[in-house]
Amino acid sequence: MSRKFELPIIPEEERRKDIPLEGEIVLEHPDMIRANEWILENYEPPERELCIFLPCSKRKPYSESPSHRVFNSLIFSLLPEDMVHVVVFGTCGIVPRELEREYPFQHYSFMLGKCNIYAVKRKFIEMESERIARYLKKTEKKYRRRIAYCLGDFREAMKKGSQLSGVPVHIVPKEETMEKVYDERRRFPYGSLFMEPYLQDLCDLICELYGLPRRRVKVDNNTLKLILDVEWYPH
Repeated sequence: MSRKFELPIIPEEERRKDIPLEGEIVLEHPDMIRANEWILENYEPPERELCIFLPCSKRKPYSESPSHRVFNSLIFSLLPEDMVHVVVFGTCGIVPRELEREYPFQHYSFMLGKCNIYAVKRKFIEMESERIARYLKKTEKKYRRRIAYCLGDFREAMKKGSQLSGVPVHIVPKEETMEKVYDERRRFPYGSLFMEPYLQDLCDLICELYGLPRRRVKVDNNTLKLILDVEWYPH
């Protein structure tokens, strides 16, 4: 099915340049709200076997960030690209990867993980879970399966969005893996999604869902390797 929609999402002359796309105001910035409404109302997603939700990154476009390069390497080492639709979510709202270079998704600066204001986090979860729920309902017939790879407030929003919509989402890393990784001495006690145990959970889930031989995940100098090691997994 062809997807027909007009870009840019927000024409240059209609952008709110009087309000900076920086800090917590990003969550309720008029252009961010407008762009997300466009996606939820006008965007026509492709039909795919699997949708994978990945968290937004500080570096933009997201697909060129070190973390997303590793995520992509893992996902597309296991599955062909035409089988998967990647959707980025978080402080950006809901952003299908093919729209990641559109304004305002490549133009804002705010890291929720570094924000310690409870009211801001609560507002984010409220807004993002509602957007996720709407996107899940909108695309219910577009994808056969859904995976979300996320931690922290993004994870909370995804869980709530799935519950609100009634559309199931496989969420990784696993809770037990998170508990093993937890270290209260770190600034972010649960670490980052770049960590091997978490990537292993994502790899294991994809292999389990699609009947693939299990691989062992290794990350070395920002390069991911998937090792087919039958001895690593007991039979």
